[in-house]
Amino acid sequence: MTTAISTLRTGHVGLNVTDLDRSLAFYRQTLGFELLGEGEAKGSRYAFLGQDGELVLTLWEQAGDRFDPGAAGLHHLAFTAGAIEEVEAYEQRLRGLGVDFAHEGIVAHREGAVSGGIFFHDPDGTRLEISVPTGAQGAPVPTESAPTCGFF
Repeated sequence: MTTAISTLRTGHVGLNVTDLDRSLAFYRQTLGFELLGEGEAKGSRYAFLGQDGELVLTLWEQAGDRFDPGAAGLHHLAFTAGAIEEVEAYEQRLRGLGVDFAHEGIVAHREGAVSGGIFFHDPDGTRLEISVPTGAQGAPVPTESAPTCGFF
């Protein structure tokens, strides 16, 4: 008997955070996520965030320290926007909120790419990206020899 295997896609991402209230405020205010639910288990608090009722991100208050880019595990979390104008709007919103950016403005994913976006950090230093597959042609490339999302 043969079982068909479908193509997988990411369902949601879970992040460990040091301060759930701070992270909830950040993700709701900067990215517009809505709180779908929250609770506590084994002394740790958690929250479910989403868009249009669909789960996108789970935050777990169980980290003892900030994000460590040198540790095994998550490298960065990327979100895809529908158009370059949306990325520009997010950039303006994030700058107005004083968010820490990894690169100045919208950057291309690599030399000559039409894809690109913005790269920034959450309050725990987790690397985040909002990008589009097209529309970033002509944007600068911060690192010519590697993908922009690689080393920030």
